[in-house]
Amino acid sequence: MRENNFVVSPITDSGRMNMKKRRELDSLGEKEVPEEAYYGIQTQRALENFSVSGLREHPYFIKAYVMIKKAAALTNMEVGFLEPKIGELVVQACDEVLEGNLTDQFVVDVFQAGAGTSFNMNVNEVLANRALEIIGRPRGDYKTIGPNDHVNMAQSTNDTFPTAMHVSTLLGLEKLFKVLEDLKEAFRKKGEEFADVIKSGRTHLQDAVPVTLGQEFGAYASAINRAIKQLKIRKEEIEEIALGGTATGTGVNTHPKYRETVVKKLSEISSLNLKPASDPFEAQQSHLKIAAISSGLKELALELIRIANDLRLLSSGPTTGLEEILLPAVQPGSSMMPGKVNPVMCECLNMVGFQIVGNDLTVSLAVQAGQLELNVMMPVIIHNVLQSISILVNYLPVFTTKCVEGIRANRERCTDYLEKNPSLVTLLSPHIGYLKAAEIAKEALERKISVKKLVLEKGLLDRKRIDEIFQPEKLLGTKKRTHND
Repeated sequence: MRENNFVVSPITDSGRMNMKKRRELDSLGEKEVPEEAYYGIQTQRALENFSVSGLREHPYFIKAYVMIKKAAALTNMEVGFLEPKIGELVVQACDEVLEGNLTDQFVVDVFQAGAGTSFNMNVNEVLANRALEIIGRPRGDYKTIGPNDHVNMAQSTNDTFPTAMHVSTLLGLEKLFKVLEDLKEAFRKKGEEFADVIKSGRTHLQDAVPVTLGQEFGAYASAINRAIKQLKIRKEEIEEIALGGTATGTGVNTHPKYRETVVKKLSEISSLNLKPASDPFEAQQSHLKIAAISSGLKELALELIRIANDLRLLSSGPTTGLEEILLPAVQPGSSMMPGKVNPVMCECLNMVGFQIVGNDLTVSLAVQAGQLELNVMMPVIIHNVLQSISILVNYLPVFTTKCVEGIRANRERCTDYLEKNPSLVTLLSPHIGYLKAAEIAKEALERKISVKKLVLEKGLLDRKRIDEIFQPEKLLGTKKRTHND
């Protein structure tokens, strides 16, 4: 299942004219709403005001929001604020949506009214109208079951939207950690497979002392593992949620037991370890915690970009590049040049990474734009965070199976480069001196012969001594030089 945002196909004016309508009333007056729609008048206003991108809220976010509405209904019934006959209908409507129904009714664009009021009302209206339908009442009969009075009881957009941001991000991270572990394991296995492939190291893109191909791939696994650990540390911070703070953090219009109870119920519904925010005012003013997640995703993306570029370099060629590794061929590389194969999986990973870096910049700008008791830029924050998670969840499994798992070592090429690497004189320096070693390096490069062959030719060391110096363990630094060496 791909975790993309829903795409809205805008309804044309002629399409609207052909629809049967019902009339609804809100604080601004009356407006027509499509008769078959489960959303209501405030969602209709949002459709008319915010036809921006054609993107709907992410499935994670819809799920999180409906979980919040269910937890609130259960809590309000428990504390005696909500009549059970109404509350149970709201809960039933929530359960139906959580089972995958009515997903096409969440139609508000991701670019919408500040703070996400439009989407909160979209959820409230869909649940109210479905609850009305269950008991045979017409949609829009909000005196019987109302979006504001019943579904939104003891809530505000200002505490439910940031809560949904945290819950949806936690849901997404659960899947992301799984695909990252798989990618890490694939690199680790390649590290083991290539452990005996000694090759030239490179620093400044110039020849350096040897490493193994396995060490390079093992380092990729370690880098991904570190990024996972950093994200998991930051994940704990967003387990604190703003729910129960209502409009400004004071919890106005809620029962004294509401905040603690609703958070507990939401934890049970979501199977997440949620906690009331230690400071409910800070939880609605600041989104530093979610910014840290976005930054962690960016840092992961930077590592993935770097690794993808390494793989492109190592596989470059086949005749004019490094070609120390062979990437799986997954599609023809050119519409013009027959037989050309490109590192397309790595190129796609680069683009995914660039998008995540850009998303984090948007999140950063939005997070600093909060004012006083509220940051109204929440919709664009969560859109970008969830998109970053989704494109990783979607693509990394494909990259793991179609690229990393199929990488092969070009052992012959690695050995050839290693033998011609002038940096091998580094191991001779303790025996013949730095300046003499530098002369050997320069001449070996000019004559395009191996360092070992040149040292023998000049009679600087005998073959036995050279073989001892150039043992694989000493090449790789795993056997330390002693005084006798």
